[in-house]
Amino acid sequence: MRFVILNIVLLLSVGLFAQKENKYIRKGNKLYAEENYKDAEVDYMKALEENPGSNKGQFNLGDALYKQESYEDAAKIFNNQAELLSEKQERSEAYYNLGNSLLKAKKYPESIEAYKKALRNDPKNMDAKYNMEYAKKKLEQQQQQNKDDKNKDDKKDDKNKDKNKDKKDQDKKDQDKKDQQKQDQEKQQQKNQKDQQGKNQDQDKQQQQAQPQQISKKDAQRMLEALKNNEKKTLEKLKLQKMKAGKSKKVEKDW
Repeated sequence: MRFVILNIVLLLSVGLFAQKENKYIRKGNKLYAEENYKDAEVDYMKALEENPGSNKGQFNLGDALYKQESYEDAAKIFNNQAELLSEKQERSEAYYNLGNSLLKAKKYPESIEAYKKALRNDPKNMDAKYNMEYAKKKLEQQQQQNKDDKNKDDKKDDKNKDKNKDKKDQDKKDQDKKDQQKQDQEKQQQKNQKDQQGKNQDQDKQQQQAQPQQISKKDAQRMLEALKNNEKKTLEKLKLQKMKAGKSKKVEKDW
């Protein structure tokens, strides 16, 4: 009796949870139809709180996120859903939705892998096959665009390098010119200084030659005294000579 009562309670609880889950899903579906995807997302989340394993709740939540362009969040929901599903048809649909979300997120290699998984579970899924080919073309375009962008960047870098090189060369030329001008100015200044020194020396010589040699008062007195002494000596010498001449004459008698 106790076992039967316990089973009845469990069934009632499951039924109650299922009613709440369905209630939120129906409410979310109505909002989704009205394109009110944000509020629909809230109700689908409430449905999953009642039943985390709800396949319908996960699928609808992923769709609501997809419509809001939250492609990476939608991809996470669809990926989790695909891993939990056991029926191949349902897994194929989940991987197909995963591929679409990744395609919108421009994750082309990942979207191609998702479409491949969808086709492994259901080879007849033509939508997955078509979208996989489209994703491959988009991947090629992306790779080509990346290559073109890289080439443009390389060319831009080369141009910038050339510009920088030209600027450095010009700066070096300008600096060399300034250095040469500075050297020329210094040489000219040195030459001017030498020329001025030469002129000053010539002027000094000319002034020395033009001006009579000046003597001091003391030297002048010495020179006068020397002259007087020389004159005195000369007079004494002359007097002495006369005296000698007088002595040498003989007196002749007048017989």
